[in-house]
Amino acid sequence: MDEHTWHKRTETPLVVAGLAYLVAYSWRVIADLAGPARTVATIVIAVTWAMFIVDYLVRLFLAHDRRRWFRTHLPALAFALVPVLRLVRLLRVLTKVPGMKTTAGGVLRTQILVYGVGASLILIYLASLAVLEAERHASDATITTFGIAIWWSCVTVTTTGFGDYTPVTDAGRWVGVGLMFGGVALAGVITATLASWVLERAARDHDDEEPATRAQMRLLMERVDELTRVADAASAGAAPAGAGDSGGSGETVGSGGMAATGGAKGTGDPHEPEATTGAWTVDAEEVEDLAGGEADAPEPEPKGIPSGYETEHPHWPVGDGGDDRPGG
Repeated sequence: MDEHTWHKRTETPLVVAGLAYLVAYSWRVIADLAGPARTVATIVIAVTWAMFIVDYLVRLFLAHDRRRWFRTHLPALAFALVPVLRLVRLLRVLTKVPGMKTTAGGVLRTQILVYGVGASLILIYLASLAVLEAERHASDATITTFGIAIWWSCVTVTTTGFGDYTPVTDAGRWVGVGLMFGGVALAGVITATLASWVLERAARDHDDEEPATRAQMRLLMERVDELTRVADAASAGAAPAGAGDSGGSGETVGSGGMAATGGAKGTGDPHEPEATTGAWTVDAEEVEDLAGGEADAPEPEPKGIPSGYETEHPHWPVGDGGDDRPGG
């Protein structure tokens, strides 16, 4: 079994385990359990957490390049350390918003926004549970209820810090440090996503001013190469097929795609004359036929003067050249 197959088979059980972890942890902290109930909740928390740790280690062991897999799968490490973050993956259904543009940038922004908001909510909720569990029974504690803990988490994650409620224990302060760093990171990601969306909306009617991406340039160069190959193939097909060969077929392809028979070398008769005009080769017999046809044709009458007009009008002026036709 490879790493990909293992991940596919364990994805759903781990999502259920993450949900069980969140329920058990919330029950233990909010209800302030004691005795057997607290033991049961603690066992559920430990088992589900161990499932995530084992899953991460197995995937790392099955990877072909463990060093590269570790660098490229940092979210898996975050899921192992904080199992409830796996629940963020359930928000993928919200990334398929009806009417959303299916461009790569639009899909990516939607995913970042949905996952960022979801991760922020989970971070606030978990920090509230952690600081309440650490502070509730401490002396001089101000964070003693879940409502106060939620308020403290919200003002801390936004780096506002009113100072009305502050942790007094070391564990509570470490929770505050993690919440502040996580809040700054998530706020930066969400803000950058919104800024990118605003810029796209502003430049929607001015796409000619946008710089081309590397993918667009690669696509353009591939198209140019394809057209060049087609042009080269067409040029090679337009060359004379029997050039220089005595007795060859003598067919040539003109620029219009038509073929004309060649002369001495093309027909195989070395004594047959030929006449050439540009890229076309015409037999002498055809030229004589054309010339004879033109010689036998009747001379056209002067345009606009009917036949016998001169005899009826003897005073009609004649030209300087002595021609008996008007204006000759």
